[in-house]
Amino acid sequence: MKRQQQVADVLGYNDFDTPPAHRLLDVVAELGDIAAEVNETTGYGTDSTALSIREEELGDALFALLALCEQLDVDADAALSTALAKYEGQSGSDGTPASGD
Repeated sequence: MKRQQQVADVLGYNDFDTPPAHRLLDVVAELGDIAAEVNETTGYGTDSTALSIREEELGDALFALLALCEQLDVDADAALSTALAKYEGQSGSDGTPASGD
């Protein structure tokens, strides 16, 4: 994945070397920022039509996840392809998409 290599280049250029556990904490923190925006923009769920998430927050979460993939030597494109194959055409007993796990 081209973007994973760009993330790797940024990490290397800025000497952002950290253990995988810290990378995972960064992913979770970025998802927490997204959840906070959801809570704030929807009045803590009272108005789902007001949902708004800034692109920057989603980008931060993607960066953190790609950095984790890089740290673990996981090819993000291959991992996504595997996930897509798992989800395509599958549905749970109630007709909603399911992972099959």
